[in-house]
Amino acid sequence: MSDIYHEGNRQLQDQFDTRRLADRLDEAIVQDSIMPSDKDFIERLDMFFIATVDERGHTNCSYKAGDPGFVRVLDEHTLAFPNYDGNGMYLTMGNILTTRQVGLLFIDFENQKRMRLNGEATLHRDDPLMREYPEAQFIVRVRAREVFANCPRYIHKMKLVQRSRFVPKQECPTPVPGWKKGDWVADTLPENDPAKDGSREVIDR
Repeated sequence: MSDIYHEGNRQLQDQFDTRRLADRLDEAIVQDSIMPSDKDFIERLDMFFIATVDERGHTNCSYKAGDPGFVRVLDEHTLAFPNYDGNGMYLTMGNILTTRQVGLLFIDFENQKRMRLNGEATLHRDDPLMREYPEAQFIVRVRAREVFANCPRYIHKMKLVQRSRFVPKQECPTPVPGWKKGDWVADTLPENDPAKDGSREVIDR
């Protein structure tokens, strides 16, 4: 068995008489490696959710997206994904820099399937994968600690309408988000921000 449970988990398991079930699930589905079927699942998705924690124990949850395959499984213990330009707050990535602890949730809404991956993450500005992701600021590599599928019963069935136009692509300039053109923020933008030179299309979403 893994060490996934702590006293808080055990307290509730005992309260609702699920300790035996929890132990069986730990034995049956929790692993520390990424199986070939997990790799196939992860690499065909175009989004995931990521939870992080800072040194004070304060949490943050974020949504990351790209084209299908933007998350890559490099080996049975490691996956990687790019960090693109955002709002400059670096809440998720700053937490990773501080504590390294991450929880990733992958969901396929069309086929109603999900998977969790918990582990330690590191940031790499000189990663060899940088050349494969246009406009990436750096690469995030995650070392898996626990990998397991989740019961899909509460996943709503949804279909993709359109992928974001802001996902960087090799063949065309990435649009500028409308909020970066606001007077309230214009004087704070980084020197190299594309919003400053007026050469790119501006769209709100």
